[in-house]
Amino acid sequence: METVSDSETDLKLQSDGAILIEQSTGSVLYDHNAHEKFRPASVTKVMSLLLIMEAIDNGELKLTDNISCSQNASKMGGSQIWLEPDESLTVEEMLKAICLNSANDCVYALAEHLAGSEEEFVTRMNNKAKSLGMHDTTFKNCHGLDEDGHLTSSYDIALMSRELLINHPSITKYTTIYMDTLRDGKTQLVNTNKLVRNYNGTTGLKTGSTSLALFNLSASATRDGLSLIAVIMHSPSGDIRFQEAQKLLNFGFSNFTNVSFGDKNDVVRYFDCK
Repeated sequence: METVSDSETDLKLQSDGAILIEQSTGSVLYDHNAHEKFRPASVTKVMSLLLIMEAIDNGELKLTDNISCSQNASKMGGSQIWLEPDESLTVEEMLKAICLNSANDCVYALAEHLAGSEEEFVTRMNNKAKSLGMHDTTFKNCHGLDEDGHLTSSYDIALMSRELLINHPSITKYTTIYMDTLRDGKTQLVNTNKLVRNYNGTTGLKTGSTSLALFNLSASATRDGLSLIAVIMHSPSGDIRFQEAQKLLNFGFSNFTNVSFGDKNDVVRYFDCK
């Protein structure tokens, strides 16, 4: 697969940074200022979710574990489900709240539970970023609220999104939910990612917005065996963010196919045709 830059095929994007990659190989199919650094807002939670899913898959954490909300977690602000201090939810309930409502209180509570403190969890986030080759990224927190120096690029978001989807595909059990409830139906969850409802084949992944970050999105979708990840950063509006993610995905599905020439352990025989 060959990369197409915005200078070769102008998709007329209004967002300041964007990228489209093929999920299984990581091949870059289209880029627009892909390494320019922006504030990621809640797209930060892709990395937090990656570390949480690693802990679940290696047995360190169970979906049925009850996680208590600390005083700090309850005071997060921004998008949240208004956890009370010492209130507990299961890991699975918190995953739903994070993936659908982008709950800062839940991701903070899980970060504290896994690492002992948010600071230590953020250290783990940055270490993981380095291991993935995310050279444009510095995380300052686990939730994405604006903080000086908390920056990443559309390229790096694509890298961590791919890692999450390939190695922990069960995350899509949550990222594809459109509506759900918690607390015996008292708390309603509605997915902030409108593509889950409106775009065929959507598998996730995460929205983010603040007054400084503007509107960001990591969007993933699969059609006819081709899985794509489109990242939009610093978009002027929420609607444009979704429109341009769809534009990238449509471009990918219209112009590329995923062809297999064999599996990893297949034996290739050589025939001398002389």
